[in-house]
Amino acid sequence: MKYDKIFSLKGKVAVVAGSAGLIGREIAEGLAECGADVIAADIREKKNRKVKKRISSRYLDITKEESVSSLIDFIDERYGKLDIWVNCAYPRTRDWGNAFEKVSLNSWRKNVDMHLNGYFICCKNAAEYMKKRKSGSIINFGSIYGILGPQFSVYKGTKMTVAAPYSAIKGGIINFTRYLASYYGKYNIRVNCVSPGGVYDKQNKLFIKQYKDRTPLGRMADKEDIIGGALYMASDASKYVTGHNLIIDGGWSII
Repeated sequence: MKYDKIFSLKGKVAVVAGSAGLIGREIAEGLAECGADVIAADIREKKNRKVKKRISSRYLDITKEESVSSLIDFIDERYGKLDIWVNCAYPRTRDWGNAFEKVSLNSWRKNVDMHLNGYFICCKNAAEYMKKRKSGSIINFGSIYGILGPQFSVYKGTKMTVAAPYSAIKGGIINFTRYLASYYGKYNIRVNCVSPGGVYDKQNKLFIKQYKDRTPLGRMADKEDIIGGALYMASDASKYVTGHNLIIDGGWSII
């Protein structure tokens, strides 16, 4: 066994759904640097075009089944296979982040429909296509707030909070990942989850300090900290790993 090659993605075809986002863009570039042919897919076309030229940029609305199936058709025509699908899109309503008592039922339903049900659409279409070759890796993005209750003290003194639907959505994604891993295992399709902790994105300075103070490694994650987990799940280094939720949180969840 040549262990220096198990992380290579040479010859693999990968989709990153949500590639215009903070983490999605880094994942697309990381997969490409490891040798994959990458389709960067996002609803924000103008922003999505800023990914590196060697990565193919495509429009994708994860909430529309016809949009997802159209992308699968494009992949089939151009590449004839799909090896990796990463779900890290983060659709949300404009009132995202309202205090719980101000969250309307309509807003709750819309966010669950866009985010959780969007992941369902992508997973179903990707897995069914991967069945043809009996091979593939699907990587969903969860969150520490999909396995833990929020630590509201880190938001004290700021206007920030964690959106109530987020916990339900991410918790659902994590267990849906386990379901898919069990269901598609016989087709050699692996389905795993990556759950980041807080990622630095120029947030409120007080929030950043309070978050750092509660984290064993003493800092928020940089976006680069999350990419290694996705690359591991995409590669043959994890070929006997499925249904797993990889937590990348600087130790947040251990205390």
